[in-house]
Amino acid sequence: MHPTRAAIAASVVYVGVGLAWAWLSGQPGPPLLVTTWIVVVAAGGAFIPGIANQVTLARAYLAAPALVYAMSPGGFGPLAVTVAFAGLTDLVDGTIARRTHAVSSVGGVLDPIVDGMFIGAMGLGLTEAGAIPLWLALVALARYVLPVAGGAVLVLRHTRVDFRHTLTGQISTTLNLVLIGGVALLRGLNLDPRNLVIGAEIVIPIATVATFVHLAFVLRRQQARTTGPA
Repeated sequence: MHPTRAAIAASVVYVGVGLAWAWLSGQPGPPLLVTTWIVVVAAGGAFIPGIANQVTLARAYLAAPALVYAMSPGGFGPLAVTVAFAGLTDLVDGTIARRTHAVSSVGGVLDPIVDGMFIGAMGLGLTEAGAIPLWLALVALARYVLPVAGGAVLVLRHTRVDFRHTLTGQISTTLNLVLIGGVALLRGLNLDPRNLVIGAEIVIPIATVATFVHLAFVLRRQQARTTGPA
């Protein structure tokens, strides 16, 4: 892939907004480290084509505020707003892709990567703040890391893979955002999130396992279609 004018323009906008937030908003994180993350994501984003994919990429940028607000004792209110915005981009990017007939394998690969960045950052930040256990954050992160790593291995082995969203994957991402983000919201409202954490400890692992099983089934079906009957 090569840089495109639209992708470069989107990166410039993201960097401008990100730098303003990092240095002027009074956010609790170290501005230089936050800036470094924003610039690195923007550099990669310049090579990602399509408006829908640039909307998807917003969640990679939002990983920075998700982490710093989740770690901050007074950051749960802003974190809830960050989660809501990330959820909105997750809805909008697919709609844009379908309406512009721009559904592609690039989007199929990018989506779980940025979801993993965002949810992983938020989960690890909430762990540092003592809001959720570390194992739960790691399970939520594994939901994205393992499929991406598996897909990379298959690509390196020159195995043809059709990177598409699955129903269980979309459901698990929604549950991760609602449950883990809900913990942040309750903390921001000074309400006890323990019952929601207990629910997350049950639901998120089940949804993660269901996603892995469904992905394995879809992959086997794709390989069967590729190889044909013996």
